[in-house]
Amino acid sequence: MSGPADTTADDARYMQLALSLGRRGLGNTWPNPAVGAVIVKGGVIVGRGWTQPGGRPHAEVVALVQAKRQAKGATLYVTLEPCSHEGKSPPCADAVIKAGIARLVSALEDPNPKVAGQGNAKLRNKAIAVDVGLMADEARRAHAGHIARIQQARPHVTLKLALSKDSKAGLVGRKPAVITGEEARDRVHLMRAQNDAILVGIGTVLSDNPQLTCRLPGLFERSPVRVVLDAKLRVPMSATVIATMRETPTWVFCSHKASPIAEDILQQKGAKVFRVDETQGRLDLDEVLKILGEQGITRLMVEGGPTVAAAFVAADLVDEAALLRSQKELGDTGIAPLEGMKLEALTGKLKSLGSEQVGADTLETYERA
Repeated sequence: MSGPADTTADDARYMQLALSLGRRGLGNTWPNPAVGAVIVKGGVIVGRGWTQPGGRPHAEVVALVQAKRQAKGATLYVTLEPCSHEGKSPPCADAVIKAGIARLVSALEDPNPKVAGQGNAKLRNKAIAVDVGLMADEARRAHAGHIARIQQARPHVTLKLALSKDSKAGLVGRKPAVITGEEARDRVHLMRAQNDAILVGIGTVLSDNPQLTCRLPGLFERSPVRVVLDAKLRVPMSATVIATMRETPTWVFCSHKASPIAEDILQQKGAKVFRVDETQGRLDLDEVLKILGEQGITRLMVEGGPTVAAAFVAADLVDEAALLRSQKELGDTGIAPLEGMKLEALTGKLKSLGSEQVGADTLETYERA
């Protein structure tokens, strides 16, 4: 097996393109991973593809269809091992063999036990050269949702917080406060489009009446599933997340004690309602995430208020954090981003990936070490 040290600059360039292509599918391919593929022959790109909406066709098939006969003798760069099992579509490994690909460069072996090296083995058995491991770290980040769902039976969780210069997240009494600028808000909409689902608590719904959609031009259809934690089913039928369910799905999690009448009304409106256990008076987040994983969700963005954010931090369920910091100060009228916790309870558990300027604001990114 070849490793990154054995690769050429061209290999890295083509794999970088495959990763970029794969990111086009983020938030739009669940329950399947968002894979990117590039086919190169004689130094010329003859095919490229990414996983299509709903997860099919797979990236390799899209690229092979584009390459046609030029795929014979070519090199295929793919961000995840080609599947080898018969699902709702034939195995990609068989399509690669049939097309006459001479060499496969794969960033990662698929952790799915139905694949787990079997795709690569099938290709090697047909005398196709297989190299695994090029840009593996980047690919793990790109496929974090798929990996989490396979290995932990839950989605990858990203917590988004908007913070003032003095590290406050809102105003006392849940009064809305504009903290970040337009460029930062656009970035949040893009993050929404790249996640399968977005989660808030009932407090946020009642105080802000948010849409929780992606409102960038041309990307409304990429809006994530909206998930509301509402133990007592207090969400009003007039709430935007309920009134617009025909356009964008809304799923509501409640306790076993919640009103069955309220559940029936929500279901008649088109919502999915899931009942979960309570732990210390709050919904069991482990059970919530397990159910989301069972429903096919691979990437979850938590955008709730301080109560929900603190609950995810306390349960050690945050895999990645995106902190958008403003230059504005809220002063004594501001509230902390994590109820009952210091911000270090979050950042101290994670590894910093650095920061970047987003308009007048700064985006800091963290992930599990």
